[in-house]
Amino acid sequence: MLEGYRIEGRRAAEIAASVERAVGAGELEPGQVLPPMRELAVELGVNPNTVASAYRILRERGVIETAGRRGSRVRSKPATTGRDYVRTDVPEGVRDVANGNPDPALLPSLGDAFAAAGAQGDREPVLYGDALVEPALARIARAELDADGVPDGPVAVASGSLDVIERVLAAHLKPGDTVAVEDPGWGSLLDLVPALGLRVVPVGVDDEGPLPDDVRRALDAGAHALIVTDRAQNPTGAAVSATRAHALRAVLREHPEVLLIEDDHGLGIVDLPLHPLAGITRHWAFVRSVAKAYGPDLRLAVFTGDAVTVDRVNGRHRLGPGWVSRIVQRAVVRLWSEGALDTAEVAAAYRRRRDLLIDALAERGVAAHGCSGLNVWIPVPDETGAVSRLLHAGWAVAPGARFRLNAPPGIRVTVATLTDSETGPLADAIASAVGPAVGAVTGRGYV
Repeated sequence: MLEGYRIEGRRAAEIAASVERAVGAGELEPGQVLPPMRELAVELGVNPNTVASAYRILRERGVIETAGRRGSRVRSKPATTGRDYVRTDVPEGVRDVANGNPDPALLPSLGDAFAAAGAQGDREPVLYGDALVEPALARIARAELDADGVPDGPVAVASGSLDVIERVLAAHLKPGDTVAVEDPGWGSLLDLVPALGLRVVPVGVDDEGPLPDDVRRALDAGAHALIVTDRAQNPTGAAVSATRAHALRAVLREHPEVLLIEDDHGLGIVDLPLHPLAGITRHWAFVRSVAKAYGPDLRLAVFTGDAVTVDRVNGRHRLGPGWVSRIVQRAVVRLWSEGALDTAEVAAAYRRRRDLLIDALAERGVAAHGCSGLNVWIPVPDETGAVSRLLHAGWAVAPGARFRLNAPPGIRVTVATLTDSETGPLADAIASAVGPAVGAVTGRGYV
């Protein structure tokens, strides 16, 4: 089962450390199944409870996951290893539509903004003990949040959406608590939650966002938190509609103690209105990243929330990184206030590329989804086969396994840099690889 690697140890901590070392060294690979607890206990000559404790330690550290009767296995992206998650290898000559990146041609120039921010830093150096948030950034962000109907709350800053989500979860939850997440959903989030020692509860998604009945079942079953992507959902492109927001608010009113986290990373690249859910529950956070619209390397997200949540996150932030570079914050202020990005033009460009591909696929009998963002989601009957056939045809797409828990198979295509001349050949290749009459949306999500 372990292909030659021998787990060692007599105490739970020793057994856990043995597995963790092997994962970090690559001797135990992602997805590899671990021995059943009783079997390993006999092999090591210890009580089964000792092995159970070791496996619990490994789950809480995000090294392994347990799937009931299917046993325990190394996570696909274990927190203990520095190796990147498994990507689709893109051979030379193959067109990469799998990466999820924005179009560099649609990103604004950063040089002038950083030069101005640097000059301001020379005049007004930031020192230890100064404010965590650039005042101008807080004013602009709060005005935008007010305009979009996000409830009032203090504005804070962190290093991207995932950084905010991690800190908010850690501020309220403890290992073993459950978090309801979208399925299909953001692969990095699906890896982050178990890495915090939290349990994942999948919630189905359709084009209008999370399914209310699934959310209700998850919260009725005791989920402690719910994470919702408002627009440009990855990988499906879903966006929470006004009708869906109304239904989700009704569910949340029944569970006022649930922690709600909303991710609006699509700011600047979408042309659909925001329908926020925040303010229904006692503890909540609403986060906006600049990565997709202004550049992933900026590593900045602004967020707001109830006073207790924001205070806890800021307090913990002070004890670690201290603050997000005020030079970066000032550069973002320049980008926002000086209109460095024509967001309407960018959103229209991405919409056009999505629509062209979705329409081309529909003409070939293949259903696809993507009402916002950079990606198109295509349900398929055979995910591995579709990815392989498309690679052979010269197209690298992202396998849906990165993004799903219980959801049916699918593939994700990033349209960010897709040209008009490429759309037809890509649609032909997908139709050939997938076949027609798949990918309908039902009340249970994508099938």
